[in-house]
Amino acid sequence: MKKKNGNILRIIYSAGFLFTIHTAFLAYINSSFISEVVGKDYVGLVFTAGALLSIVALNKMPLILNRFGNVKTALFLLGLELASLVGLAFFTAWFIVPLFIIHYALLILLKFNFDILIEHFSSDKCTGGIRGAYLSLTSLAWVVSPIMVGAILSNSDFWKIYLISGLIIIPVMFIIHLNLRSIKDVRYETPSFLKSIKELYLNKNIYKIFSVSFLLQFFFAWMVIYTPIYLNQYMGFSWSKIGIIFTVMLLPYAMFEMPLGKIADKWFGEKEFLIAGIIIAALSTAAMPFITSEDWIIWAAILFATRVGASFIEVTTESYFFKQIDDSDANIIGLFRNTRPLAYIISPLIATAFLSFFDYKYLFLVLGIIMLSGIYHAATLRDTK
Repeated sequence: MKKKNGNILRIIYSAGFLFTIHTAFLAYINSSFISEVVGKDYVGLVFTAGALLSIVALNKMPLILNRFGNVKTALFLLGLELASLVGLAFFTAWFIVPLFIIHYALLILLKFNFDILIEHFSSDKCTGGIRGAYLSLTSLAWVVSPIMVGAILSNSDFWKIYLISGLIIIPVMFIIHLNLRSIKDVRYETPSFLKSIKELYLNKNIYKIFSVSFLLQFFFAWMVIYTPIYLNQYMGFSWSKIGIIFTVMLLPYAMFEMPLGKIADKWFGEKEFLIAGIIIAALSTAAMPFITSEDWIIWAAILFATRVGASFIEVTTESYFFKQIDDSDANIIGLFRNTRPLAYIISPLIATAFLSFFDYKYLFLVLGIIMLSGIYHAATLRDTK
């Protein structure tokens, strides 16, 4: 059984790797693409709309999974995602906004599907290693994608990226259909949304790790939306150069997440790395407004430092959370994944209001200060070791 689970996990990892390439291809051009339609000051509101849709949909996912199963649901959502990206590649003007909102919500739902698949074949004593291995592998997709996008993207030909990203979905669908369709689903818990919130709040350790996860997703939302615009429109970097910067920036995920996950399983637990990650991410992000150099190496270095911190936070929050639950707790996993859309609702609204009064570059100083608030929750966790 252990060998069989290992083989299935490798299949899930393969599908997850390709799906992450699909996601990463778009992540750092989405805000620039949408800004051409709605303007750079209001791009965050489009992400907010997508986040709201995903929150509503995630709340219904346990019911859907009980009726259709996780694999069938994932295949349907992947097909819908393919259709939305073809539309984004070839439609124009205001058709783009509703299609993008659907696309953004689908990414969050599909991440939830992959969570269920991985948790189905995980044991608590190996959770850190399994999650760390998955995160490290998918991080390689994040590393290689920006430089590929930078090489392809010229004259703002965003349609090419959306079309290529859509085509990558096809092999993902084949891998899942051919290898995972016989998986037997557990019975997923379907309490009301308010009951799930109460269950989350009453378990103090899950509540605290949920809070830190939200902070990390808040960081990602802020950085993913506003960093590409800042580097391109304010610092004057070309997309090819931004691709190189982002490739360097994302290396920490591939470098640190798998070993940290294994260390958390065997020796130290998650708490110490979590606190260190928050401090590193906060200080390096807060330093960004004070960098005036137009040398891409300096920008790659400071952004690399922000992601060292983020990689520490990501793998330890994932490891800690999934040690507390199993795959039948789909309602709690759904709430955990709601931290991303919730962050994409709150983060752009705060940033949009901030930009009405302050200079663009100070967005990153504020974000660094906000990140420090996570130290309290991390420090008061009951560690797993």
